[in-house]
Amino acid sequence: MNSPIVHNPLTQPSTASNGDTRPVIELEHVTVRYRVPKEQVRTFKEYAIRRVQGKVGHQEFLALNDVSLTVNRGEVFGLVGANGAGKTTLLRLVARVMRPSAGRVRVVGRVAPLLAMGAGFHNELTGRENVYLNGALLGFTRAEMDEKFKRIVDFAELWDFIDAPLRTYSSGMVARLGFAVATDTMPEILIVDEVLSVGDSAFQQKSLARINSFRDNGASILLVSHTMDMIRQMCQRVAWLDQGQLRMMGGPDEVVDAYLAHSL
Repeated sequence: MNSPIVHNPLTQPSTASNGDTRPVIELEHVTVRYRVPKEQVRTFKEYAIRRVQGKVGHQEFLALNDVSLTVNRGEVFGLVGANGAGKTTLLRLVARVMRPSAGRVRVVGRVAPLLAMGAGFHNELTGRENVYLNGALLGFTRAEMDEKFKRIVDFAELWDFIDAPLRTYSSGMVARLGFAVATDTMPEILIVDEVLSVGDSAFQQKSLARINSFRDNGASILLVSHTMDMIRQMCQRVAWLDQGQLRMMGGPDEVVDAYLAHSL
């Protein structure tokens, strides 16, 4: 593998309304290691037997390898890279759902992770019940969710379906409801992982407008998308991850152009 080519970050100004551009996300020499079996094991029973017999061999997989970057307050920071490049692992570190094997991750502020639309939802519960369930998972009280409920359903445009089981929803409807719950209150850091690719264009535009309003009011946004036009349009800076390494970081046009040229 070639050594990572790291460009110095651009000093493009943040859109934070108070002029505060201090880092809210800092990764310092972060590495995430996984141990994976060398041979495919089909069942847990087979794995247990092989382990007792001493026949289970492992190899180390580096999901992230010595990655350093910062995201400033009020900045929209993009992540690009092929599937398996380490993007989702990086987002999970920032969302505090996992720890690095080495290095340091520092996050300042309340994080709203949109890592998968509908994560935490239950298919057999109604949309209404799932709103309250997801709100509880995000740390809101019943009284707070009572106050938020109408705004959430208005934004998701799901009044006709809100008392139907979630299993009757399309993927786009689930995405709308999940986005509406997670973004009803402005976070200090918003993590968006491909969630805007689901749903009709009108809702995508409404979601983008909400994200832009967060940015204009000082929220920092970490955005992963395979839609390069969205990366170019929304981001001040972009990092390209390649097989767990930081290949390049800089302005959206130069990074996207280099990534697309490499992918051809």
